[in-house]
Amino acid sequence: MHDEFLCHVTAYGMCGGQRIGVPLGTYRAPTLALALWWLRDRASWIAERLDPLPENPRFPHGSLVPVAETVSDVPGLLRAWCADAARQELVADELAGGRLVRIALQDDTTEYELLAESVDALRMQRTIPALVVPVA
Repeated sequence: MHDEFLCHVTAYGMCGGQRIGVPLGTYRAPTLALALWWLRDRASWIAERLDPLPENPRFPHGSLVPVAETVSDVPGLLRAWCADAARQELVADELAGGRLVRIALQDDTTEYELLAESVDALRMQRTIPALVVPVA
């Protein structure tokens, strides 16, 4: 069983003709449950910032406008992922098995990536090359 998980959230976009990544958060989760909670929390955080409720009094009337139907609904997809118990169970199984989990969504300008991986699996991967390197 993998006990610790490293989680990252990054936004990628184009700047000056180059693809750049902007870290949106990193968390070293001491348990699988906390890793899943943090990923859902960050997904909800991104969704709320991309698609806030228009009736919120902090936004002046008319300051929020709908996007075209052709634009991917990243906030809706993130909210759906957070609410889907079957997908959460799949992510939990993958992480518990020591596999990297990557959730990536893209709209017309930005790719949003949520990553999680077992710290134990990372440590084991680092030792494998040392075991196969010939000596002498």
